[in-house]
Amino acid sequence: MRLSVSRRAALCLSLASFAAACASPNPLLYTLATTPGAERRGAPKVIELRTIGLARYLERSQIVRSSEDFRLDVLGNEWWGEPLDAMLSRVLSQNLSQRLPGTTIFAENGAVTAVPDAMLGVNIQRMDQARNGAVMLIAQVSVTRRETTARTITIQVTPGGTGTPSLVAAMSEAVGQLADQVAGMLGGN
Repeated sequence: MRLSVSRRAALCLSLASFAAACASPNPLLYTLATTPGAERRGAPKVIELRTIGLARYLERSQIVRSSEDFRLDVLGNEWWGEPLDAMLSRVLSQNLSQRLPGTTIFAENGAVTAVPDAMLGVNIQRMDQARNGAVMLIAQVSVTRRETTARTITIQVTPGGTGTPSLVAAMSEAVGQLADQVAGMLGGN
């Protein structure tokens, strides 16, 4: 059985259209943003930000909307633009640099090295929406100079609207509030 040229062309076009229809669209990529905060003086001159530890459920490309009710609500086609631990390190460093003028903050796993006056460790235990809709950020933070000071910080920020952009903006604000508390731990007045 031979197909005419026009039928072959139609069949090829149909197969190409079918393949395109089955392909998933490119994911929407998001990034956390820095947020301004009050400047503080009196912090160490050089601070090393250790690699940020993440709860394993957050170690994924997709944005986790919620971990309530014993299940993860993951946004399938809305992803972080870079690994979350690296993004948190970058944004927290920028937030702290703004809040602690005269202090140099560098990441442990970056290209810059120096002898630090203090080391900062952060473990993110939770960063998603709670049942009430607020973004819940729970972090363990340690500051080590001659001695170590550690505490658990809990922050809630209500998104300004619905949808992923509002969720990511609330997460950015929560990271900014975390930077405010960390700046206080680092000895700023």
